[in-house]
Amino acid sequence: MSKARAAAAAVADEDAGLTARRNPDLTGQAAAEQILIDAWNSGRLPHAWLIGGPPGVGKATLAYRFARFVLAQDAAGGGLFGESAPATSLHLSPDHPVFRRVASGGHADLLTVERQRDEKRNRLKRDIAVDEVRKIAPFLHRTSAEGGWRIAVIDGADRMNTNGLNAILKILEEPPKGTLLLLVSDNPGGMLPTIRSRCRKLTLKPLAEDTVVDLLGQHRPDIPADDRPALARLSEGSVGHAVALADAGGLALYREMIGLLSALPRLDIAATHAFGDALTRKTDDGMYETATELLVWWLARFARSLARGAWPAEVVPGEAALMTRLANARSLERWVEVWEKVQRLFARAESANLDRKQVVLNALAALEAAAS
Repeated sequence: MSKARAAAAAVADEDAGLTARRNPDLTGQAAAEQILIDAWNSGRLPHAWLIGGPPGVGKATLAYRFARFVLAQDAAGGGLFGESAPATSLHLSPDHPVFRRVASGGHADLLTVERQRDEKRNRLKRDIAVDEVRKIAPFLHRTSAEGGWRIAVIDGADRMNTNGLNAILKILEEPPKGTLLLLVSDNPGGMLPTIRSRCRKLTLKPLAEDTVVDLLGQHRPDIPADDRPALARLSEGSVGHAVALADAGGLALYREMIGLLSALPRLDIAATHAFGDALTRKTDDGMYETATELLVWWLARFARSLARGAWPAEVVPGEAALMTRLANARSLERWVEVWEKVQRLFARAESANLDRKQVVLNALAALEAAAS
C-alpha cells in the first residue's frame, strides 16, 4: 500500500480516531452495517471482528458506531443480560449520553487502542506501542462498570508489532465472557493467520464515486465543486484519500503530470526539468511523495486497463488519448516492465536517499524510452 493511501485513513487529519468517535453518520456501507445488525439480532454475536477495507471508507466509523450501539443496549437494559426488540439500525443520536461519553473518550466500558502522537515530530507514531496493546487484557477481564459489555477497539490493528499481535492472540484464544474486540485494519491480509481465523471478518468496499462527491461537499465544502468528481475517481472510492489528495495539491499535480506525459513519445525537456524542480524544491511539503505515488498509480491503472482492453473513465481530459497512443507503441508486457521499473526506482530512492530530481527524471526517461 502506498504511503498516500495509508495516510488516507486519517481523512486528512492525524486524529482520525477522534473523528470516527464523534461521527454519527456512516454513508455507503449499509451492507456491512446490516451484517453487524444481523449478528446482534441472532443472539450469537462473535466476540471478535476484523473490520478491513481500503483506507478512508468508514471502517473506524463503523467500529465506533457498533460500539456505541452495544453500550447503549447495556444502558437501556437490553444488552448482555437483557432482552430487546430486534435492531434495525446502529444509529445513535449525538445527544444520547452514550454517544457523548464515547465521543469524549470517557466511557468506562470502552477502551481505544491506536497510534500515539510523537510529540517531538508532531505527528502520529508509525506503529501502535505494545504497552498500549497490553492494556487490553486486564481491561477485558475486569468487571464491567455498567454491568454489560466491555469493548476494545484497535484502530490500525495492522500497525501492531509481533509482540502486540501475540498479546492479541492470547486474548482471542480465551476471550472473557461479555467482551467484544473490534480490530480495524487497512491490511487484514498482513496480520497473523491465527488472528484472522479467530475473528469474524467484515470487509468494507470502496465507496461509489457519487457518494465520495457528496461527502466531500458535506464535509469539505472548501474543495471546489468542479474538483470533487475528479478527486473521487482519483481516490478510487476513498473519501479519506480524496481529502488527503486535495490537501496535498494532488489533483493539480496529476493534471500537470498528464499534461507532461501527453507529449510522449518525446517529452518536453524544459517542462520535464521544471516538473522535477517543483517536486523537489522543498523536502517537507510532500509534493515529491504525492507525485511519485500518482505516477505509479497511473502506470498500474494503464496496465490493468490495457490488459482488459478498455480504458477507464478519465480523471482529467486527455488520458484516454494518451493511453491509446502508448498502447499502440508497445505491448502490455513492456508497459508492465516499465511500471515495475519505476516502482523499484522510487523504492530504492527512498532507501538509499538518492537525488530526488534525478530519480524523477529517470522515471520519466523510462516512459519516454518505452514510448519511442
